[in-house]
This record gives sequence, structure tokens and C-alpha cells, in this order.
Amino acid sequence: MTLPNAPRYALRLNAFKVGLPKGATVAEMIARAGTVPGIDAADLNYPDHVGDATPRDRAAQLADAGLALNGLAMRYYTDPGFRLGAFTHPDAGIRRAAIDLTRRGLDALAEMGGKVMTLWLGQDGVDYSFQGDFSRMWADTVAAIAEVADHNPDLDIAVEYKPNEPRAFALLPDAATTLLALADAGRANTGVTLDFAHVLYAGEIPAQIAEMVHARSRLLGVHLNDGYGKRDDGLMVGTVHPLQTVELFWVLDRIGHDGVIYFDTFPDHGGLDPAAEAATNVVLTDRLRRVAARLRGHAGLAAAIARQDAAASLRIVTAALAGEDP
Repeated sequence: MTLPNAPRYALRLNAFKVGLPKGATVAEMIARAGTVPGIDAADLNYPDHVGDATPRDRAAQLADAGLALNGLAMRYYTDPGFRLGAFTHPDAGIRRAAIDLTRRGLDALAEMGGKVMTLWLGQDGVDYSFQGDFSRMWADTVAAIAEVADHNPDLDIAVEYKPNEPRAFALLPDAATTLLALADAGRANTGVTLDFAHVLYAGEIPAQIAEMVHARSRLLGVHLNDGYGKRDDGLMVGTVHPLQTVELFWVLDRIGHDGVIYFDTFPDHGGLDPAAEAATNVVLTDRLRRVAARLRGHAGLAAAIARQDAAASLRIVTAALAGEDP
């Protein structure tokens, strides 16, 4: 079956250190990533993946490897000064440094020809009661998001939420809180990145979150992986929650989302070969997307969902999973 659309597949570049000599360069990691069948895009972290080359040179290395740049992702944790927070740090000077670093990242993104900057604010939160002034932290974060969005309105700012890690409690731990912050920021070039494993251990349903974000903001990124809902496991796509993954694809098809799918998985944590793991993500994703495509416009499924008849809907969906006529 032909898939309804053909989004690019991107991968997590850091995993491709495994198997390379100690001290391997980003250029070597990019070259290795480019050998994976079905992978045609990459996200780079800023500043770590850009720092030892000019943005233009890094973009050329991606092109030479047959990879398009999906976007950049800010990584504030590379600077120990941000451990107490980046946008929420109590020191105004450090907050300014985080904003300025983000603006430089946006300049690099524009020079590389990218479109989306992902903000993962894992260091912005608290670990203890009575540690944070929540009203101030909220106001500072909203102001920072608005400022970086205004830096280049032609670029999109995607917030990737996560319940915790490294902080015990993140300021933006779930979809509703993130959407509220973006509404307060009030910038048209902002939106949300949905990370499947983050959604699971936020106690949310990926398909519901995709619809919610689409209705109230913009779905700017989809990070696919899987896990057991207790932490950010970074397992291969559909290996724990195949039904929820198919449901997400079914919703993405329904809302017309055909952006890049980024495999945010951790082969390096379990000693897997990153190239083989990435290639398996491609195969698994294509198979599950084909299942979702077979369910497109299925009248029986629509009717079962309308009456909340899980018994009927699951018979239809699992038939499609088994390769039978749904």
C-alpha cells in the first residue's frame, strides 16, 4: 500500500558516536548517519553540533551525506551555568545569556537554511518545595519565548515539554501547561513538539495531544520513540505501544500533518548498533503508518469511535495490524 504522504525521517545524531573512534567529529557522525537507508534528514543540537564549524560548512556536510536539515535544538545543559535554569535562572544576567545563546542559535539556523528551533527547557524547574518563585519563573519563561520568537519571525519556535529530568519538576511538564505558556507569549511563530515517550510519562495520550495542539497552536515537531511510561526510555518505534502509535499516525493523517518524523531513540544506552537501530525505526514506522493508512476513511471504525465502542474499534484496528481486511 502506498503511504498517504512521505515525510522525511530524521535521527538523533548523538547516537552515532558509538562505533566511531574516541574524539570522532560531528562531520564523521553526520557521514555515518547518512548511510542509513530511509533516513534523509537530521536535527542538530546547538551549540554542540555546530560549534567547531561554520553553520554554512555544517549545512554542506549534511548535504554531502544526503541529509536535509530538519532544524536545530537548543541544549543549555552544555553550560554548567544553566544548571539552576536557563530562562528561569534567578540571575537576570544568566537568563540574558540563555536568551542570547538562543538568538545566536536562530542565526545559525537561518544560515543553514533550517526552519524550526526546538526548545527543550529541562533545566527550568525546581527540585524542592520553597525553591522557586513560580509566578516569576512563569513570567520570565513567557517573556523569553516571546523574545526569541521575535528575533526572526520567519523561523518557528517549538517547545518540547517533558515532566522532569534533569530537574525533579519541570516548569512546562505537559501539553496543557505548554499551550498556556504559548498563549501567554502570543507569538504566531511558536508551537509544540510532541515527543511520544514524554507524552506517555506525562500521563497523556499521544493521539489526543496531537489533536489538542493542532486545534490550539501548531504541531511543529513529532519525536517518535517508545517506552514504559516511567521515564524517557527512548525505545524503538511501536515496540511497547503499537496501538497508540497507529492511533497517532491515524490522527496525524486526519489533521493533515506531514512534517518530519524524528526518531528520538537511544541505541547507545543499550549497546545497539545505531545504524541498524535507525534502519529498524524506518521499517517499523513505515509498517505502522501503512496500518493507519488502511484505516483512513473506514466507516465502521468511525462509527465505533462515535459510539465509544472499544470492542468493535479494536477488532477493526487489530485486523489491520494483522494484515487482514479491516
